[in-house]
Amino acid sequence: MKLNHINIAVKDVIITKEFLENYFELVCIGSAGNKFAALNDDDGLLFNLIQDENAVYPETFHIGFPQKDENSVDKIYERLKIDGFKVWEPSLAHGSYTFYFKAPGDFTIEVYTQVEKKTKTVVHPYFNDFSHGK
Repeated sequence: MKLNHINIAVKDVIITKEFLENYFELVCIGSAGNKFAALNDDDGLLFNLIQDENAVYPETFHIGFPQKDENSVDKIYERLKIDGFKVWEPSLAHGSYTFYFKAPGDFTIEVYTQVEKKTKTVVHPYFNDFSHGK
């Protein structure tokens, strides 16, 4: 069984849609202004955004975008950092080389790649500091 559909409620559909297109290469396949957008990735994921002024997610809620290797994780990290996003530095945690950040839409995204190295950290430090900064 494969999870291939998610619906995320966000305050601003357009800004969140453009962010996901720009940084994660999702492709919009239909939209209704700032009310709704449907996006796809190259694996067939259907990622819907729906507008909700009251959208709030628990601090531990997040979605993940796997990458092919550590270099790919670092490239996205550097790009987000240069563009002004508050991002945790990549580190080894729960069997991954990973980092987290708060995306437009006010939900957390994890960018990661699985690693064969043993990792001692079970929980990423991001979840120990919900101020999302150092």
